[in-house]
Amino acid sequence: MRAPADSFRMTAFVEDTLSKINTGSRRRIGFLGLLGLCLLVCVGASADQSVTLAWNPSTDPNVAGYFLCYGTNSGSYTSQIDAGTNTTAAVSGLREGQTYYFAFTAYDAQGLQSDPSSEVPYITPGILLLSSGEKAGDPVNIRFPVAPMHWYELQATPDFQSWNTVWQTAPATSNDWVQFSEPQTNSARFYRLVLH
Repeated sequence: MRAPADSFRMTAFVEDTLSKINTGSRRRIGFLGLLGLCLLVCVGASADQSVTLAWNPSTDPNVAGYFLCYGTNSGSYTSQIDAGTNTTAAVSGLREGQTYYFAFTAYDAQGLQSDPSSEVPYITPGILLLSSGEKAGDPVNIRFPVAPMHWYELQATPDFQSWNTVWQTAPATSNDWVQFSEPQTNSARFYRLVLH
């Protein structure tokens, strides 16, 4: 059995061999093939964000299916989806700006589960966080999470009539937070984010 691989940054597979289950008098499930977890980001325009995850199938004939496990605390999976024999599963209802942690397990015909795979974190895009400095003249800092293979335009307006692009990102290569700073103005300014 190999040691678990480090988690990845959403753009590549992480390889991991699931641990064997010691079932005492029952049969052991050996996961022989390399298994991986990959996020395929599906960014929605509504508050109901979703993400699709995929993994490599096990070559062990005793594997009857997979559970995709997730939660908002690292190592603590409060929800799971039975993917059956599929090697992909979609999770919807994700809250913008929240980090979710995903792992999967394999199970046999008796329902015995393996240990979880390596964990993959995912920050749900769709939120703008603004903070200004403590004194006049300090810049306005704007932070937001990005999804791989997308780029973003940050637009601003004083009147909701005309919007100007004040910054744009390069296509994201990872799921992470980005930040833009701009000097404060004396007039009100409103921001929006455009996904590409």
